[in-house]
Amino acid sequence: MIQIVPAIDIIGGRCVRLSQGDFSRETSYETTPVEMASRFMDNGFSSLHVVDLEGAKNGKPANLDSLKELASLGDVRIEWGGGIKTRRDLDAVLEAGASSVVLGTLAVRNPLLFKSFLDEYGPDKITLGADVRGTKVAVGGWMETSDVDLSSLIRSFLPGLSSVIVTEISRDGMFSGSNPVFFQSLMADFPEVVFTASGGIGSITDIEALDKALVPRVIVGKALYEGRIKLEDLALWSRRG
Repeated sequence: MIQIVPAIDIIGGRCVRLSQGDFSRETSYETTPVEMASRFMDNGFSSLHVVDLEGAKNGKPANLDSLKELASLGDVRIEWGGGIKTRRDLDAVLEAGASSVVLGTLAVRNPLLFKSFLDEYGPDKITLGADVRGTKVAVGGWMETSDVDLSSLIRSFLPGLSSVIVTEISRDGMFSGSNPVFFQSLMADFPEVVFTASGGIGSITDIEALDKALVPRVIVGKALYEGRIKLEDLALWSRRG
């Protein structure tokens, strides 16, 4: 059964969501990250996917206070990404309470450093975050599309890499559904990797399609904030989140 991981995106300590990674298409919500996390935890979820959007845009973690507040909630696993470019950044995020870090731009622009982090901290602490347009990986908070191919990027970190979050930028925040065939192809090519699907989830049907395709994990964000999916509707999966 697929694991559902609720998402929290943060700018200036506020919960926000973007559409297709466009900072000019930002939706802010009244609830705080801690309030949202508490709701998720109250409904049985013990893992959160949290993105420091400010950090991703500016290239340096910017919401560590929010991370500390989330970690203070107790029994919750936080996978945190956004703007981590140096060992100091990485250590600061882990010390603030992240269970694991998601690195994307660093993996593309400085693969040797990414590999050294993977070797030193281990695959349980380091996840590759691959935000893609087509098959090409975007960097810098999705503002720039590189010429690096997703499959080539994954292959360059094997063996050692064990988890990859793939966000389909064209679908993100659009409620258009994910692409199970795309993830089935990735899983066939890289059976040693646990893939997480991200982007486009707008209904329970979208989650069921990924579940049927045996995708291990899915991140659900804007659909929860907009009420398209209700937390109580996820009860079947919540204990795996």
